[in-house]
Amino acid sequence: MAHREPVTSDEPTIGKLVVDASRDVSGLIRSEIELAKSELKVSVRAGGISIGLFAAAGFLVVLAVIMLSVAIAHFISFTGLDLAWGFLIVFGLYVVLAGLLGFVGVRKLKQVKAPERAIEQGKQIPSALKGRGARD
Repeated sequence: MAHREPVTSDEPTIGKLVVDASRDVSGLIRSEIELAKSELKVSVRAGGISIGLFAAAGFLVVLAVIMLSVAIAHFISFTGLDLAWGFLIVFGLYVVLAGLLGFVGVRKLKQVKAPERAIEQGKQIPSALKGRGARD
């Protein structure tokens, strides 16, 4: 009886190709995530400094508004009204301004809609990854 050698081919099998492709895609995704992390670290640091500076600027603006409010109340008292009435008038102006800003904010909020095109494209990703067309 003759002994047969197993037939070997230099071409990889489909299973090996699938495993290699999976490994390569996984490695690519890991590399992209690491790149995004390193970019975000720089952005977060700069963003943190910016937020701190904006907070300091906002605090100073609040102090300035308080001083302006006191000055307006004193100017109103120069017209002959009592100082307490001047402060009450300034308070009323702020309440009216807050109500107006709240009203405009609610109207703008009602105009907010979901990102329909992005949601639709997101739903097509699984079928695209499976190798099917978007219309299949």
